[in-house]
Formats: sequence, structure tokens, C-alpha cells
Amino acid sequence: MKMKRLTAMVLAGILMVSMAGCAGQNDTAADNTDTRDGSVSKILWEFAGDLAPQEGMETNKGTAGMLSGVSNGYIVVGGGANFPEDGPALGGTKKSYPDIYVLKQEDGQLVEVNHTTMDHEIAYGVSITTDDGIYYVGGSTAEGKGNQVLLVKADDAGEITVDTVGELPFTFSDGFAALKDDMLYVGAGKMDGEATNRVIALDLKTKKTTDLAAIPNEATRTQCVSQLLGDSIYVFSGGDQVAYTDGYRYSIEENKWEQISDVQIENEKISLLGANSVKLNDHSMLVVGGFNKEVYDNAVAQMAELKDEALNQFKLNYFGADPSELQWNRKVLVYDADADIWTSIGEVPFDAPCGEALVLDGDRIYSINGEIKPGTRTKHMYSGILQMTEEGN
Repeated sequence: MKMKRLTAMVLAGILMVSMAGCAGQNDTAADNTDTRDGSVSKILWEFAGDLAPQEGMETNKGTAGMLSGVSNGYIVVGGGANFPEDGPALGGTKKSYPDIYVLKQEDGQLVEVNHTTMDHEIAYGVSITTDDGIYYVGGSTAEGKGNQVLLVKADDAGEITVDTVGELPFTFSDGFAALKDDMLYVGAGKMDGEATNRVIALDLKTKKTTDLAAIPNEATRTQCVSQLLGDSIYVFSGGDQVAYTDGYRYSIEENKWEQISDVQIENEKISLLGANSVKLNDHSMLVVGGFNKEVYDNAVAQMAELKDEALNQFKLNYFGADPSELQWNRKVLVYDADADIWTSIGEVPFDAPCGEALVLDGDRIYSINGEIKPGTRTKHMYSGILQMTEEGN
């Protein structure tokens, strides 16, 4: 029994490695409160172009787990990972990238202003947009880089600077991060390569770290979605051997977690494993994506049970399936922390992405690249205009 459980854990890890990175990788969870009034009623989406190939590549197959955010009026995305040759069913090798793209919106299209490279590859860290720039937490397999906290800035011309502003006591990926009053809160995901529910705080001024209360119930939680709303951090879903649908609120003042509503629309619980989120205002967040719980749980179980040719055939069928067969979450979801309730404001009119770069800039939201089925990325970019309902209407 112990060996079977270990095998399931290993295979769950394989599935997650082949799929998208953590939903939290694009958390815009900072204490710069958005002044947007009212609530989002729907999003008007349109195709916004394709991301250019990475340096040295002839084509861009798309990436998942990118750095992303807004700096000095520019949309900035970069890094990420994909399978440039064979996919995971055939034992293909995953590759991450150092490329940084600076984009500008022109008539709904994202136009490249600058394309540069960092000195190392990045993928599956957490991005936090602030007035100072984009903080990027962890997210690298390069030697000595996976524990870094970077600050990425674009100047008026779109030129990029990258500074190291802190270091974690472990390498970090696939988790969540939030920034409030120069204190960086980091939790869940993988620390030194091991899935965890641990949470710490890093003081970016003193560089000291403090262990905080761990997320309750599950001992491991990767690829969750999270945002700082008010004075609390909200964490939803994620998974490990199975996909979760639960939710938690962390009181920064009390260093205490409490369980809140599951991710649920009417009577349907929804997995947000691999999804991404943006902060709409100080009490609500919007989420795009999420693996289907039933399909994911079954895939982990089947890969733990099957052997030899049966296992090979299952992997070929699973990784070779059409995106529609994977039933990833197409609903655009909004969570209201004041009411502790989830609502849906429609569906994305494109293949449901996981691990995409999800960026909010004013009344526009951008879904850039990401994974549309296990192991398969897209190079497409989409732009959406938020349609608002005023408060009280």
C-alpha cells in the first residue's frame, strides 16, 4: 500500500510537470488597491496576435508558467516552459526560456515594443504587479536562481531592468505569493522541489524570514490561485494526487487561517488547479482556467495502476486527446470576498488555458499563451474588454 501511494505521488508530479504551472504564478496580489468601481458583468474577447519566437527559435510553440504583469504602461511577459520537441507521452524534455517581451496594446492587438533576454531561464514563479514594477518570486531551475525575488521594470522606452531584491531560504515554484507593506508572503507549491503547505514571510527591508501558520487540511498544495484582498490572503483549489476545490482565508494580523467557500457555481464544484487569477478590486478576484477534477483524478489513478503497454497506450490517448475531451474549465469566475461567493460571467471563446499569463490593465484583460491540453501550449494572445455593472444597479 505504501508503494502504491508513493507511485501515485510520483505520477501526479509527472502530470503536473507536463501540464501548466501553478495558477498563482500570475498573482497580482499587492497592496496597491484598484479603484475600479462596480462589478464585472462580462468580457468582450478578441484575438490579440501571436507571441514572437524565443531567441534562437524559428517558431514559438507557446509557453506556460510565464512571468507577467504591467510596468510603466507596458504589458511584460517572459520565460515560461514548453516541450519544443516530443511531448510528455513520448518522453520529451521540457525547456524553459530567458526571453522577456515588452508589449503595447494597439487597437486590441498586443504589439511587441522590445524583446530581450535575462541571464537565466525562468518558469513557474509568481508575478506580482506593483507601482514599483513586477516582483517575480522563485521560478527557475538555473543554479542559484530558484530562490531569488526579482524586481522587473520597464522604462519609458520599454527597456527592461532586472534587480535581485531578496532571497528565499529555499527554491520555490508552483505556489502563491502576496506583497503587503514590504512583507512578502510565500506559501504552498514546491519548496526545494517538494510539494508543501508551508507558509513564510520575507521582510524585503530586513531580509529576515518568519515561518507562519501552514495552510490547513492538505499537507501538500500546488498550483493554487491566490490574491490579497483587503488585509487577508485568499487561497483556492490547487492539488497534488487529486485536484482540490476548497478555499481558505489567511488573516495577516492574526496569523490564522479559516476555511471559506469551496469554488462552486450552484451545485457544481470546480477545480482551479492550474488556473490563473487577477485582482479586480480590494474585495474581488477573477479566475480563468482550471483542470477538470474528474479527468485529472482519473489520469493520476490510471497512471498509478496501469503498466507496460496499457500504460503507454493510456498516456498516448490522454496526452493526444483533443482539448475538448479534457473538459478544462471554460467559465470565467469571479470571487467576492465580502459575500464569500463565486459567480460566473460567461466563458472564454477559445480553448480553456492553464498556466497562461493573465494580466489586467485598466479595463482590459489579457490571456497570453498557456497550455490548452497536457503538454501542449498555444502561442496565441487574447484581449478582453471588461463590461462593468455599477454598484447598486
